[in-house]
Amino acid sequence: MKTTAYTQKHIELGAKMTPFAGFNMPLEYKGIKAEHMAVRESVGVFDVSHMGEFTVKGPNALKFIQYVTSNDASVLFPGKVQYSCLPNGKGGIVDDLLVYCIDPENYMLVPNAANIEKDFNHLCQFAPKFGLTPGKDFCNISDQISQLAVQGPNAMKVMQRLCKEDVMGMEYYTFKIMEVAGIKDVIFSTTGYTGAGGCEIYVKNEDALKLWDAIFEAGKPENITPAGLGCRDTLRLEMGFCLYGNDIDDTTSPLEANLGWITKFNDVKGDFVDRDYMLKQKAEGLKRRLCGFELIERGVPRHGYEICNAEGRQIGFVTSGGMSPCTNKPIGMGYVEAPLYKLDTEIFIKVRDKLLKAVVVRPPFYKAPQN
Repeated sequence: MKTTAYTQKHIELGAKMTPFAGFNMPLEYKGIKAEHMAVRESVGVFDVSHMGEFTVKGPNALKFIQYVTSNDASVLFPGKVQYSCLPNGKGGIVDDLLVYCIDPENYMLVPNAANIEKDFNHLCQFAPKFGLTPGKDFCNISDQISQLAVQGPNAMKVMQRLCKEDVMGMEYYTFKIMEVAGIKDVIFSTTGYTGAGGCEIYVKNEDALKLWDAIFEAGKPENITPAGLGCRDTLRLEMGFCLYGNDIDDTTSPLEANLGWITKFNDVKGDFVDRDYMLKQKAEGLKRRLCGFELIERGVPRHGYEICNAEGRQIGFVTSGGMSPCTNKPIGMGYVEAPLYKLDTEIFIKVRDKLLKAVVVRPPFYKAPQN
């Protein structure tokens, strides 16, 4: 099993460790709900070094990215990040990922931890068509990079203490390559997977521990908290963010997953993997769609539970579910047949052979109070 540069830190802090995507990762430290609320109310730190990093360089880098991803990367400029996905050529999704534009001929892709090898192999089949040589112009540098996600309403205030450049004024989904805590050439990105604000920071492995120690020292006034995978999942669910392997996979199309907003069919975008398939799907209408729901009756929805109509016929399945720590409501997401995915539709979740009433809602399930 792989470890990250921070594994010993997690063990010393008493984290409950668990295998995840081939890595030994912290599930929780003092409790999922406590860590969840720390991120929502102040600031928490996640080790996300298990995530992947690919570099794409050369005059055809943008053309390559345009063809293999669903979003329109032509709108990117140096310092801008884009959320996108990799269509699989069969109507499904290889992975969802972030695209970083370092300059017009230099990009970084950030795929999910469990899909690093799968994604790289998938992309290698297209790279030569754009004059890119795997291992030279298109590289997997995942094992060289450590990453921390500092998340919460106080995250940027903490990080500003470690940065000479302004980070408090950075726009959402942008990044800078700069010095952080005395470490040079750090990628500092205003992205995250919690909906609580904050940043994600990429450093070389040899600088990882220096970054960790500096962040926790700087965050003492805000009672900065280490956070594990458990609350990372509850936080993203409250926002309605998709988790690969649960809410999206090789059998779900971006349109079915409500990712039409990252699926562009304009002339600038041009042709891309599965473009014709998705245009046909869009024209004919979707037969199912991912929707959010709240249980009205008492119970907890879990991944894999059946979703039924009033007559008890199965119309879909739960992809993600649980109790929302911030609202104390049972919430979930799942694929539902048309037209039952429409807002306010009454559906039923089958829990231990009982049909529990729920209603279709539009995520996010929790909205942070505005300052």
